[in-house]
Amino acid sequence: MSSSTFDLSERLEDFAAAIIVLFDKKPSSFAGEYLAKQLIRSSCSSALNYGEALGAGTNKDKINKLRICLKELRESLRNLNIQTKSKLVSEENVRPLKDENDQLIRIIVTRIKNIG
Repeated sequence: MSSSTFDLSERLEDFAAAIIVLFDKKPSSFAGEYLAKQLIRSSCSSALNYGEALGAGTNKDKINKLRICLKELRESLRNLNIQTKSKLVSEENVRPLKDENDQLIRIIVTRIKNIG
């Protein structure tokens, strides 16, 4: 495993962990709880699917897993945007997460393009 692959795995895991830490306390509204749970699922799924991509047997399978990872990262970003627009979380609290999420999306897109 190359160091760049390890670094991306680590970044995806760190991103998911940061989401979990941010939403460790139960939100006070139905919408907040719903979005927090979904965000935890999508952020963790991106890291898990990247791990699956690393073990893919074919380039087609690897691209498919990376596309799932990308989809989950995009879902995470939309979720963070919805939560900030609805004032469920403050922009100040999630700005670093949104920045990292955007960078991860760009990296995964580049990986997909380099394989295909």
